[in-house]
Amino acid sequence: MSVNDTAEPTRRDFLYIATGAVAAVGAGFAVWPFIDQMNPDAGTLALSSIDVDVTQVAEGQSITAKWRGKPVFIRQRTAKEMEEGKSVALADLKDPLARNANLASDADASDANRAAPGKEAWLVMVGVCTHLGCIPLGQSGDYDGWFCPCHGSHYDTAGRIRQGPAPENMAIPPFEFTSDTTVRIG
Repeated sequence: MSVNDTAEPTRRDFLYIATGAVAAVGAGFAVWPFIDQMNPDAGTLALSSIDVDVTQVAEGQSITAKWRGKPVFIRQRTAKEMEEGKSVALADLKDPLARNANLASDADASDANRAAPGKEAWLVMVGVCTHLGCIPLGQSGDYDGWFCPCHGSHYDTAGRIRQGPAPENMAIPPFEFTSDTTVRIG
């Protein structure tokens, strides 16, 4: 230990600490606009939930709504389509999970877990192919559900992947029926 070492902080130590603190605060102020611009804009926040009137959707018909910039397919399935969905064994499915935001993440992909609770004829799902984000065509493909012509993914009448390169079932967004004729998505 030398004679010049002291346990007391010097003025130089204080200046180093004060300069570092000012630099850190200045860097925070300089970086803040870049961080703040990553927040969603007001238009996106306004679309965080939408109400869709389904009075004009007859049995066997679909409509497409736009939610958070993505298409959402809303379909009133026929009794035949519901039976086709219920008759599929879970072991035959490529993706065993429901992918339903309204259920636990490990819920199975049964027809009941893909449809609207209490309104099994209704199917509400994000209309984006899980392979590369294409928009599938409705009421087509090998399973009379949806078909993505870009790469050949076939979905059944419950939106479950059955054939092709898509790895997952189409996602079910958070939704609820607020009345017999209105669906709130988001």
